[in-house]
Amino acid sequence: MAQMSYREAVKAAIAQEMRRDESVVFIGEDIAAPGGVFKTTEGLQAEFGELRVRDTPISEQAIIGAVAGAAMTGLRPIAEIMFSDFFAVCWDIVANQIAKTRYMTDGQCSFPLVIRSANGGGSRFGAQHSQSVENWAMMIPGLKVVAPSSPADVKGLLAAAIRDPDPVLFFEQKSLYGTKGDVPEGEHVVPLGKANVLREGSDVTIVALAAMVRHAMKAADTLQAEHGISAEVIDVRSLVPLDTTTIFESVSKTARLVTVEENPRLCGWGAEISSIVAEELFWDLEGPIVRVTTPHIPLPSADALEDAVLPSASKVVDAVVKLAD
Repeated sequence: MAQMSYREAVKAAIAQEMRRDESVVFIGEDIAAPGGVFKTTEGLQAEFGELRVRDTPISEQAIIGAVAGAAMTGLRPIAEIMFSDFFAVCWDIVANQIAKTRYMTDGQCSFPLVIRSANGGGSRFGAQHSQSVENWAMMIPGLKVVAPSSPADVKGLLAAAIRDPDPVLFFEQKSLYGTKGDVPEGEHVVPLGKANVLREGSDVTIVALAAMVRHAMKAADTLQAEHGISAEVIDVRSLVPLDTTTIFESVSKTARLVTVEENPRLCGWGAEISSIVAEELFWDLEGPIVRVTTPHIPLPSADALEDAVLPSASKVVDAVVKLAD
């Protein structure tokens, strides 16, 4: 194992796959010589050259159009959209072309591509640069949707995404870039569609994603220490494909479910998981399913206001204690 930051794990995954497969190419705004606006790609152009690591104009439509064409002609491109909010600029190409063309051509055209993007709040960037948009992506048939919570998962899941035959939207929670953790050395690949049980428990299942995983783990510690409540914490990791098996096994054991998501409350991914669990495990539940979310508002940029609206460990604790009463 090696200690590595979340941002360093991004570079490690891309470098691992570019060394392994010469068809992997990488484009985006300021990702080459500057090393990326979040410094996730430093040194890649120096190692792999200007043909395989290229800066682009400030045009999300051009970036996504280019990787779509590259994938159709046999390459395995990686694109970076600097902020996930900017998917709104190129959503037609993502949702109507990349997601559907393999199906509409009966497999004659495929899109083995990855679109990386910095996602979510907590960094005081305001309403147009802080959105958490996983729910935009997961509603579109034909797209895979991944959001890692740790450096090890960044490296392993991004490697798996690059190898995948289908388009993958890879969301990196920007407030996590500076966090560190143990990462396996050498080749590391984590299969898509497999949730991770980070903490076992018997009284309630807490399901979280990306930055919310840390809040869920902290809440679980508090619940055990102060309330005697044993919480099982599941990191979803992948929304599409979704590992319902792991979630079902946990909820069948604990009989209670709390989801923790950064998405605005209306139509968030937690609502979908809640719906599936209610349909499949209704008679196993001993209480209502509870969702801890961001309110349905644009995120404020003021630090105190942003902290007030985003989910936190204390909000998770309050939700679980109320459920357990």
